[in-house]
Amino acid sequence: MMLAQAARCSTLPLTAFVTTLGRTSVPALLPKQPCLATRLQTYASESRHALRRATKTRTWKDTIMAPAGDTAFNLGKGLVAGASLVGIGALCFYGLGLSNEVGAIDRSVMWSPEVRQRIRDTYMYFGGGLGITAASALAISRNPRLLSMMMRNSWLAIGATFAAMIGSGMVARSLPYKEGFGTKQMAWMVHAGIMGAVVAPMCLLGGPLLTRAAWYTAGVVGGLSTVAMCAPSDKFLYMGGPLAIGLGIVFASSIGTMFLPPSTALGAGLYSISIYGGLVLFGLFLLYDTQRIIKVAENYPSYAAQPYDPVNMSIGIYLDTVNIFIRIAMILSGGGGRRK
Repeated sequence: MMLAQAARCSTLPLTAFVTTLGRTSVPALLPKQPCLATRLQTYASESRHALRRATKTRTWKDTIMAPAGDTAFNLGKGLVAGASLVGIGALCFYGLGLSNEVGAIDRSVMWSPEVRQRIRDTYMYFGGGLGITAASALAISRNPRLLSMMMRNSWLAIGATFAAMIGSGMVARSLPYKEGFGTKQMAWMVHAGIMGAVVAPMCLLGGPLLTRAAWYTAGVVGGLSTVAMCAPSDKFLYMGGPLAIGLGIVFASSIGTMFLPPSTALGAGLYSISIYGGLVLFGLFLLYDTQRIIKVAENYPSYAAQPYDPVNMSIGIYLDTVNIFIRIAMILSGGGGRRK
């Protein structure tokens, strides 16, 4: 029996008798493997650290040059919509005579023939200036050489355009007014023709679109002029200071769009201020200038050293109307927002 057990033990492998008391077990020698939860936590921590490093290393240039969204344009559209509602409400309020104060339209029955003639002459120069501007723009748009000159984007061309607009306007305002056709009237026609040359490239937008923009402009100008006529005489005359500040902001935004395209975040904001903010601003300017014309026509002395100047008084509402038309045309063409 002892021999049988010895023979049976001889069939076992030799390693079966090697003791494990004198050495470390095999699992203890292998590196300790982390569990799945530990790995996920490590990956999450590394992701947070990477995001923080990316945020810290993002410069201001990356922020302003980021792709533009729809926020700036939506805010601009909301501003115009809100201003339109306020304008319609003011037209209804003052037009229905709900105000307790007397407006210019109520006092018009007491105007002397001289005051009526002053206001009539002012709006005749206003309409004549718009006609000269439209004729000049149409003539230049049909001349390829002149049109290409007006479409140049070099700094020399931009500077010359600004100098011509501002210089011709200053000359027209500085000359003394005399009835009939004289030097002042000639300077006024030159100024209106230069303005037509500036807006001539807009003829490339097409006749139907510009016709719609002209009708919309006529509606806006007519409605705001009616509000100014029905409102109390000095209701909008106090806005001179805020309007000057707003004009500086819109002008600076327009200059900024020359350097930053609307496809960037900051460029879209500046473009929205220039288009939508400028539309609201020049609408307010129209209210201010209309009431200013009426007040000056009523109070200007009949025997002053210099007679009442309808040319100078008409330039304000003329420039307001041109700027409103330009912005409405840009919005209709899709320039006031990103097309999908």
